Amino acid sequence: MDRFLVSGGARLAGQVEVSGAKNSVLKLMAAALLAEGTTVLTNVPDILDVTIMGEVLRRLGCQVVRGDARVEITVPARPGHEADYDLVRRIRASIAVLGPLVARCGQAKVALPGGDAIGSRGLDMHVAGLVKLGASVDSEHGYLIARAPQLSGASVWLDFPSVGATENLLMAAALAKGTTVIDNAAREPEIVDLCSMLTDMGARISGTGSSTLEVEGVDRLHPVEHATVTDRIVAGTWAVAAVMTRGDVTVLGGRTEHLEMPLDKLVQAGAEVSQVAGGFRVQMDRRPRAVDVVTLPYPGFATDFQPLFLGLNTVAEGTAMITENVFESRWMFVNELVRLGAEVRTDGHHAVVRGREQLSGAPVTAHDIRAGAGLVLAGLVADGVTEVSEVSHIDRGYEGFVDKLTALGADVRREPAVEEPWLS
Repeated sequence: MDRFLVSGGARLAGQVEVSGAKNSVLKLMAAALLAEGTTVLTNVPDILDVTIMGEVLRRLGCQVVRGDARVEITVPARPGHEADYDLVRRIRASIAVLGPLVARCGQAKVALPGGDAIGSRGLDMHVAGLVKLGASVDSEHGYLIARAPQLSGASVWLDFPSVGATENLLMAAALAKGTTVIDNAAREPEIVDLCSMLTDMGARISGTGSSTLEVEGVDRLHPVEHATVTDRIVAGTWAVAAVMTRGDVTVLGGRTEHLEMPLDKLVQAGAEVSQVAGGFRVQMDRRPRAVDVVTLPYPGFATDFQPLFLGLNTVAEGTAMITENVFESRWMFVNELVRLGAEVRTDGHHAVVRGREQLSGAPVTAHDIRAGAGLVLAGLVADGVTEVSEVSHIDRGYEGFVDKLTALGADVRREPAVEEPWLS
């Protein structure tokens, strides 16, 4: 297990390019299962999760070829229908193969997923939606087993605008007989990206971008070439990094229309945000002001930004309230920030952060992707060296993170973790 050694004090400046969205490309890869033949995805990030999802598809009988920012997925006439635990436990997004497999094969056996340690994320809505479409779903020995000789259109109401459930039901409904209406659907840009690809494949979807999606099932879909939408969370990470380090960073590929709320919060913190050709620029020449944050489903403030803004507030001027409404265990990150000298108090869904002039470098552990990135950013504004361990989490969501930080002027290096002598 590698670690990052982050030396504080650098001001980030320059240009950084954002690649395709992790939260989209994995679902697009799953969607390829809906059509026999070769689907080509471009603007694919070079991250660990893409590698794992590629292996999931290989074990389902697909041929997966990685290239420079692209992946080619060749799906057989009859793909396999069982997704193994040893892979599914590593990324939660692998549950996205459930809907396509039931639609294409009439059955699916998918291990209950793992992923980040940020709280319970039940599959009840996935299951209830598939049952509405005519599938029988059972849980046996750590697997979800779904069967449906023919899915049929239905009206589905989601209790919560779950991204994963919306995606699974969209893909299943694309090949169902009749019309499916998904109410209280998620509206994230990644959902829009999936709808765009499915439509190009021949699916009939209306209401894209709204909370009500209507899908008229078709008999078959065809493979396509599709460019993955850029990663708004990664783009936002670079924006927060610029503000925390009082820097000047141009985020190429960043789309401000997907980041309205977080960028507005950065402006409230004192930053100057401007659109430039191909992206946006964030400039900061002073200590940021504290900003309150409340996480909500899109178009609200995304929960993935919460650890980044919590980190920003630890060095801000004033006191901020962070309210987490999506994942109850995202406060695990707080204990690591406290090790860096942050002043944070949690109570239920809330965290109160009192900013300090500077943090103090210390050994910390990344428990999930965004917390890991947040700890690296905190290390950039800490005195001394911050050692961030378990950085494989960061590798799952950030392409070339250390190289891009270094190019912006940060002092960050990657090293193998040192094994304790008493363990050998």
